[in-house]
Amino acid sequence: MKDDHHIYEVDLFEAIASLEDAKDAKNFFTDLCTPAEIKAFIERWRVCQLLSEKKYSYRQISEMTHASLTTIGRVARFLNEENYGGYRKMLEKISLSQDE
Repeated sequence: MKDDHHIYEVDLFEAIASLEDAKDAKNFFTDLCTPAEIKAFIERWRVCQLLSEKKYSYRQISEMTHASLTTIGRVARFLNEENYGGYRKMLEKISLSQDE
């Protein structure tokens, strides 16, 4: 059964990777997620962006986003310490596309 989970996980991420633009992504995630889940994604992504600017304390970010200090700490850990690199890669991609 665990192998099935892996297959479905890969299938989901392949579906996400095949999205063509922000409109497709919004439509897909609106179907897939609850409004609270989307709100949590938005909050974490905003926290990530603010952390990457290195201008704000966790408390300031919490005041700006209403994210908990625990959420901010978790995002910071994945941004700065974990080896997945997902946040960093997306920040780089967005930075490159804004420079063009």
